[in-house]
Amino acid sequence: MANKTHSFSSLNAFSKLLLDYLAEKPELKAFYGNGPQIAKFKDQISEKKGFPVATREVLQTVLSEQYAAIGAEMPAVDLHDENTFTVTTGHQLNIYTGPLYVIYKLVSTINLARALQAAYPSQRFIPVYWMATEDHDFEEINHFFTFGTKYEWNTPQKGAVGRFNLSDFPRIPFRNEIFDKAYAEGKTLSEAVRMYMHTLFGTHGLVCLDADDARLKSIFAPIMEADLKQQVHEPIVRATTEKLEALGYKTQVSARPVNLFELTENDRIRLETGDSVDIAKASPNVILRPLYQETILPNLAYIGGPAEVAYWLQLKGIFDLHQVPFPILLPRNFAIVKTQKQAEKVEKLGLSLADLFKNELALRRDFVAGRTSHKLDTDGEAQALQPILTELAARAKAIDPTLEASVLAEKARWMKGLERLAKKLKRAEERNQGDEVRQVLAIKEALFPTGEWQERHTNFLEFASDHPNFIDDLLKTFDPLNFEFYEITL
Repeated sequence: MANKTHSFSSLNAFSKLLLDYLAEKPELKAFYGNGPQIAKFKDQISEKKGFPVATREVLQTVLSEQYAAIGAEMPAVDLHDENTFTVTTGHQLNIYTGPLYVIYKLVSTINLARALQAAYPSQRFIPVYWMATEDHDFEEINHFFTFGTKYEWNTPQKGAVGRFNLSDFPRIPFRNEIFDKAYAEGKTLSEAVRMYMHTLFGTHGLVCLDADDARLKSIFAPIMEADLKQQVHEPIVRATTEKLEALGYKTQVSARPVNLFELTENDRIRLETGDSVDIAKASPNVILRPLYQETILPNLAYIGGPAEVAYWLQLKGIFDLHQVPFPILLPRNFAIVKTQKQAEKVEKLGLSLADLFKNELALRRDFVAGRTSHKLDTDGEAQALQPILTELAARAKAIDPTLEASVLAEKARWMKGLERLAKKLKRAEERNQGDEVRQVLAIKEALFPTGEWQERHTNFLEFASDHPNFIDDLLKTFDPLNFEFYEITL
């Protein structure tokens, strides 16, 4: 697996907020705690050192029971030990793992734990996958794409997706022993996901946590009660959001007066001001879920995508309110994977990764312009005509003021005519380069299927089928502290 990396800024594909956060711009310092550097984990460990022993005991018990429920042994983890800490990523329970970037998140998290183990050998670091079992947006997770085919699970079940039973899970024509076993033997979607994630990543120390547990909720109960009864979080998040937006940044989430749902047997009901609920049945929304995570885990860092990093920055104030240490935020690793044949085609066409990130129109235009020996624009001619037509307008006005408008109208027509001519020249040259242009668009579609980033669309099995060591190779390739985009050739 060969690779090279590219700076985020060179691809023109990442938000200013993420780039400024990674650059640790002073204006953003108020929105997080320790910065995204290995050296900053020393302070983060000190801040999390007082994590409650009682919470550690509950967490260890819950995890042990969850693994026992699928007949598996939890990775060797002693969460009772005050020197044991976690680093976490979270994601929905996509079937068959969903798009590639879910795998990238997990690999990044495992590698971060390894990097910390090397840097701080007196502590123990556990990579954790926070399973979004209480999410209810089933349409986002009920499908995956591989080899150009969409596979989908349709079910009438509603509510928290982790509780969905698998009685109507479809027989996916794309066979894979790991997933076939998980979906056949798991009683719920949560169990199935834990089973296949444990098979894929358990030997690398990954621990999967389903926080939909009354014992864990009881630890978080005081914060949920404050949200439900006093609505304390919405004004804090709103104020932080306004500050970020005043700095010119785009924000991701909005708080509500009450940021909780009630989980029933078959539904997930949004709670409103004045409602009451058994706290054991309460479920935190996107605003409170990060706080829930950091309350029940001895966690040091959260690894997420650009949007996740952005919305975590909106939440610093509610962490401060409850005196919960804010984790170090790290973006996951990003990558595009090419076969050797595709890599050779890209090189032959003289395309860069930045070229491929362009939309189809810009890619086609710039490719043609970069290969032609002809001048295709009419900017020079337009610039040369400007003073001539301006002089004509002045001369006409001196003779008869009413003629100026006619000359200016002619000037506008000339400029429009030059623009039309330039478009015709470019289209003609594009036809001349037709074969190469078609090859460019074909490689663009192959690497950015349906116009999406490959990692947001394609399932990892498309590569792992022919490269069984694909995940192991990613573990060897990715560096969670190297904030660049990976271009990988198999």
